[in-house]
Amino acid sequence: MSQSQGKLSGKDATTARLLKIAPWIAVLAASLPAPLVFLVLFLTTTTTESAAVYLLLAGLSLTLGFALGVVIASILLIYRRRWLSKLRDRLASDGITANEVAWFRSELTSAERASLAEIEQSNPLLADAYLETLANRLTASRIVSRSKREMLRVERQINRARTVRTAESESLQQELAADHERLKHLQLQAADHLAKAKTRLQMIEATSRRKLTQGETDLMMQRLGSAQDQLPLVLEIAKLEQQALLEANADESLSRP
Repeated sequence: MSQSQGKLSGKDATTARLLKIAPWIAVLAASLPAPLVFLVLFLTTTTTESAAVYLLLAGLSLTLGFALGVVIASILLIYRRRWLSKLRDRLASDGITANEVAWFRSELTSAERASLAEIEQSNPLLADAYLETLANRLTASRIVSRSKREMLRVERQINRARTVRTAESESLQQELAADHERLKHLQLQAADHLAKAKTRLQMIEATSRRKLTQGETDLMMQRLGSAQDQLPLVLEIAKLEQQALLEANADESLSRP
């Protein structure tokens, strides 16, 4: 799929997987080869002096290699963070979909991540609705944040334009004021969508927990009812056993001379 359409391509998915494991590979690749060579030389040498030198070199190379690996891994992690940020911006350019929410987990709250995991386990249908609503919430949040940044930028431009007293400056101020009003209207619309999405998320969470609680309660009541149904039968059996034992004792005492 075309990157210009704000969709995830196979190349993006492959790059993400590689960048996820690349830091660990870097640490291992920088740390292990040289120490292993010196360790082999240490095991194959026949002199004590050479063995001590190879052992020392193995320790030094392991330390230096590990330090170099950590540096490379840190660079890769920074690059991965920036790459994912650009990827999220591109995916969000045409609106975030439910299938793309996984790439925006860092923008979810801890409560949303916990609720999503719980709903996915208890009710897959509600989980789909929850993902769709999360996508709407993320899109609205990004629009609100972006419109605020753009409004601040326009306000700074207006302030700069006011310092110049020319006919072009007056026209520019009017255009910037119109841009500011448009951005303000966009922010209000996005904020309204954001509030609705948050409310819908709470409704889905409440529905999921209600069904889960009701199911657990029904199961507990069934077990309680089953236990209560079995209790009279158990008591009756115990009573019969006790009566039989008393009769046996009485017969035994009568049979004695």
